[in-house]
Amino acid sequence: MDRSVQASSAGGTTVVSVGQLRSELSRDRLSARLVDDTRERIARILAGDDDRLALIVGPCSIHDAQAAFEFARRLAPLRARHADSLEIVMRVYFEKPRTRGGWKGLINDPWLDDSFRIEEGLRMARGILLGVNALDVPAATEFLDPITAPYLEDLVSWGAIGARTTESQIHRQTASGLTAPIGFKNGSDGNVKIAIDGALASRAPHRYLRPADRGGIEVVATSGNPHTHVVLRGGKTPNYDTQSIAGVCAALRDAHLPPFLVVDASHGNSGKQARAQLDVCENLASQLTDGQRAIAGVMIESFLVEGRQDIVPGRPLVFGQSVTDACLGWNDTARVIEQLSAAVAARRRSHVGFVARRMPGIAIDAVSC
Repeated sequence: MDRSVQASSAGGTTVVSVGQLRSELSRDRLSARLVDDTRERIARILAGDDDRLALIVGPCSIHDAQAAFEFARRLAPLRARHADSLEIVMRVYFEKPRTRGGWKGLINDPWLDDSFRIEEGLRMARGILLGVNALDVPAATEFLDPITAPYLEDLVSWGAIGARTTESQIHRQTASGLTAPIGFKNGSDGNVKIAIDGALASRAPHRYLRPADRGGIEVVATSGNPHTHVVLRGGKTPNYDTQSIAGVCAALRDAHLPPFLVVDASHGNSGKQARAQLDVCENLASQLTDGQRAIAGVMIESFLVEGRQDIVPGRPLVFGQSVTDACLGWNDTARVIEQLSAAVAARRRSHVGFVARRMPGIAIDAVSC
């Protein structure tokens, strides 16, 4: 055995089982209903059976429970106000993939000090999800480490498989066993085919290993996840324009998948510039207003305070500012929510007018790009 592995194992401890943590930090009836109902509504949006827009909005990553709760408190009234046009879900991301090192998220290092108290991170993450749901705000997250997924999945209403892992068989298997709708992001180079393949693969049954509720490892058999879909996050160039979306819709049809998708306004689509998300959302709002039905969802990275900050030992952090990717501030977030809500309403009016002119007396069916 490698020496580094021996040294790590010698000082290791057994982590709390999935069942024990879920029992200690259990969801109540209201949280269960919120999660189940939100999943169902998002699934309908992604199938084209609901003409609203799923909006996944919130911090790039969660590092401070109180800041997360404050964001959720501000988001809750907007979620209620725009419920007729938007299904708003808060980004509550605890795991961050790193290209060249750095803080890997609250689960891996909850105290931001390289102490790596992972079990405490799992407890904190589950507690934050419970707190966000208690504020009547459903949560979204990225399932980065398949081992941690069972600890959190019952509190998550929408999930993502990221650009770095969308081609991974392990992650596709994990997605097949999740109940929430799961979006597969295109590759960091812009490759959309791997996201379509991921969505297809995860709709099929799988057998694989995962942590058992009582501890240890079990073989699980899944029936497949019928609500997997594609998330466009850009690559070497953006891919949120009408031509790119039309091309992806054609590929989805060829793969016998519903021609509906989610657009991530950040990452490659914004050139990793937080404020460029405003331009992306303006373009998307224009497409929606013009009747674009393929856009079923939008993702935005935003927090209480605009920008980002570094984790520096001994220096207090700015409350509500990201420690990973830069985010929009709250005021811009509220304006974008209003903008997208108005665009959905305009799309609905346009579609109703079209149906009334062309098919009087016929029920409105979902149309795609």
